[in-house]
Amino acid sequence: MKARKILVSLAALALVAAISIGGTLAYLTSSKQVTNTFTVGNVSIKLTETEVDADGKKVQNDGQDVRREQGNSYNLLPNHEYSKDPMVTVLANSEESYVRMKVTFTFNKKLSDETLAMNLDNIFTGYDAKVWPRANKEVQTLTKNDGTTQYTVITYEYRYAGTVAKQTSDKDLEPLFTNVKIPNTWTNDDLAAIGAFNIDIVAEAIQADGFKDAADAWSNFPA
Repeated sequence: MKARKILVSLAALALVAAISIGGTLAYLTSSKQVTNTFTVGNVSIKLTETEVDADGKKVQNDGQDVRREQGNSYNLLPNHEYSKDPMVTVLANSEESYVRMKVTFTFNKKLSDETLAMNLDNIFTGYDAKVWPRANKEVQTLTKNDGTTQYTVITYEYRYAGTVAKQTSDKDLEPLFTNVKIPNTWTNDDLAAIGAFNIDIVAEAIQADGFKDAADAWSNFPA
């Protein structure tokens, strides 16, 4: 890692799991005092989605959508569409930053090569590749604690196009997508092969200053 102060922020949201995983991790900063006092900048974000009922329909209060920092729970059915709009808000006083979201599918079994060939992010509707271009896809086959049962983790990385300027007030970015729908092209055999799965999203931000581009910034993102 380069010898520089790196400002980061992270938020996580479980989107399909019955029990949601949420919360934020405060940015990491340091300060230094010589003869003058230096004010330390920050990068801070939150990740929210619209609250929905058991059928995946939006909950409203006085005609306004209710947003929450905890994930909703769903009973997913083929060819049904559910409201799902993960949105990053860059908070006031944040420095210019790069923002990305990672979408992780966790399956309870090892998937075949044929099933892995599916482009799983097709279940997201309302996705704009110009706003959130996909940067990477990673597939892992892992082993559970029993030492024999394998499961599959597929992670898609989306990076917000360009940088988010230094903010004087909270700024809502465009949602990564707006709905989740199991395609009607998936057959019963496809669904049986895929099995039960969760979808989790993590949002991350890092300062833009001091890096030549987004790739350079994310390569220095603290593990």
